[in-house]
Amino acid sequence: MQRPEAWPRPHPGEGAAAARAGGPAPPVRAGEPAGLRLQEPSLYTIKAVFILDNDGHRLLAKYYDDTFPSMKEQMAFEKNVFNKTSRTDSEIAFLGGMTIVYKSSIDLFLYVVGSSSENELMLMSVLTCLFESLNHVLRKNVEKRWLLENMDGAFLVLDEIVDGGVILESDPQQVIQKVNFRADDSSLTEHSVAQVSLPRLTLLLWSFLPWH
Repeated sequence: MQRPEAWPRPHPGEGAAAARAGGPAPPVRAGEPAGLRLQEPSLYTIKAVFILDNDGHRLLAKYYDDTFPSMKEQMAFEKNVFNKTSRTDSEIAFLGGMTIVYKSSIDLFLYVVGSSSENELMLMSVLTCLFESLNHVLRKNVEKRWLLENMDGAFLVLDEIVDGGVILESDPQQVIQKVNFRADDSSLTEHSVAQVSLPRLTLLLWSFLPWH
């Protein structure tokens, strides 16, 4: 699947750092009011992805910028999001200058967060990819019990979809292939280590035998 193109720009926070350092502001086009300038598209699309249970408790979360730098701020934000979305049938919410798309499944709530100017369809494509990929990894049991038992796989899925706030993949089939490849590679590495270590352990034990 061909990924949507976006114009790259500095990572969030770099512009603010330049302003604090007294750096030059981006030029304003002739005849364009400064207050009406549109925000340039960015590769850094995703602010956060998290999964809560049906009581609003965090099960999995990743934040990709410093909007909520502390755990306390993140938990407060998640609580506010849950209170706003857990009793509605909508799939999109706007809170604190952010766009939030979400989906419920049995006793789970899945959320993808972007800025207020972010394309809702783009965010929804990430959410759909996350759900479909988890649906495969969890063998069609997208619920709290199975998620907790397969948390490593869930993090692998998320890391294949979003990295540092940048969308890497929105095709669940591609995500599943990459996750399976990484899992197989990890198993092969562990097996190889075991094969190498066993002869060395045998030689070490043989050297301590009294008749040696």
